[in-house]
Amino acid sequence: MSVLVNKNSKIIVQGFTGSEGTFHASQMIEYGTNVVGGVTPGKGGSTHLDRPVFNTVKDAVEQAGADTSIIFVPPAFAADAIMEAADAGIKVIIAITEGIPVADMIKAYNFVKGKDCRLVGPNCPGVITPEEAKVGIMPGFVFKKGKVGIVSKSGTLTYEAADQVVKQGLGITTAIGIGGDPIIGTTTKEAVELLMNDPETECIIMIGEIGGQLEADAAKWIKADGNRKPVVGFIAGETAPKGRTMGHAGAIVGGSDDTAEAKKRIMRECGIHVVDSPAEIGKKVKEVMG
Repeated sequence: MSVLVNKNSKIIVQGFTGSEGTFHASQMIEYGTNVVGGVTPGKGGSTHLDRPVFNTVKDAVEQAGADTSIIFVPPAFAADAIMEAADAGIKVIIAITEGIPVADMIKAYNFVKGKDCRLVGPNCPGVITPEEAKVGIMPGFVFKKGKVGIVSKSGTLTYEAADQVVKQGLGITTAIGIGGDPIIGTTTKEAVELLMNDPETECIIMIGEIGGQLEADAAKWIKADGNRKPVVGFIAGETAPKGRTMGHAGAIVGGSDDTAEAKKRIMRECGIHVVDSPAEIGKKVKEVMG
């Protein structure tokens, strides 16, 4: 029982024959991910990386049984790619593209909401269930199978946390990089909820950053849910100057609750084990798991 993706997921790559799509798809295939093909309009009927290329996502669903898509489409066309995947019946859509215009994303977000599917991202590193499926751009070798789930706004900190967990002799069930944009398909709370309901996940790492309410919302939900599993939390951006966007488009302090300090306080009040440095994540997980 894994979350979002597993060895049985039938994955297609939108933007398959482009340079990004080609590079990351070959890494995913090498990892052992079940990539059943890709989509590049106008190149349908050809093959790429020994996999079929389809003109549309609908063709990939009908002919290859695709149920999961990863999107490496340039920003101007990425929102359309998301909507095309949702319309074609794809169940899990993972959008890696950074820099999708917010107006486009609002349209795509509202479209996806009306469909039976889940969008992860955009501007995210993807999702990995170690030793089963890597649907994203993360370095697969860092992740080993285990009982710790990761939810993170930051790609780099996802890898860092996974590396530390593995060095403590533990491993990962699924790591979900939710993305750092202001409008994303899956919130921190929704990702945490998936892992809370996953029987194999025994502990959750929740990595957030300044800006927005996602971590506070997740923390309040965790408390209301009865703190069923221990959660280790970290918030990046403590030293960021107020009012300035830091790296991610969503990482901007608006109100007083958006600061790292405020988020950490709310998380602690909700029973989350908050660490002040990312270097402490692995040790804290080991400690709370006994």
